[in-house]
Amino acid sequence: MFSTTSQYAIRALSCLARMHSGDAVLGRDLSRQASVPGNYLSKIMLIMRNAELIQAMRGAGGGYRLARPAASIRLLDIVSLFDSSAAQLECVLGGGPCDENKPCAAHEHWKQVRSHYVQFLEKTTLAELV
Repeated sequence: MFSTTSQYAIRALSCLARMHSGDAVLGRDLSRQASVPGNYLSKIMLIMRNAELIQAMRGAGGGYRLARPAASIRLLDIVSLFDSSAAQLECVLGGGPCDENKPCAAHEHWKQVRSHYVQFLEKTTLAELV
């Protein structure tokens, strides 16, 4: 249900969450630990740094680390950076946004599934995954 980019981001952040507080890891080491291609990881990490989920330090002792506790980072905070429709109710049949005034044939069932999915993203933190 997550895009590849969201999966990679969650994997990378999970690795950072397992580290001792304040420790940093080099990008190449994080790439290996999270099994994310290095070039792809650097683009993901830039987006997450701009969203203030991580800190990136240069130089000796530099690398990546979480910008705040893993317990305060929700999956929605991560996934919404890469999957713009994560919290939107788009038509499961590909017809664009569904609403109560113009529902598709699957609208009522999909609305319930999407609601549970969004609740999962809102309530689940990075700390719970590690």
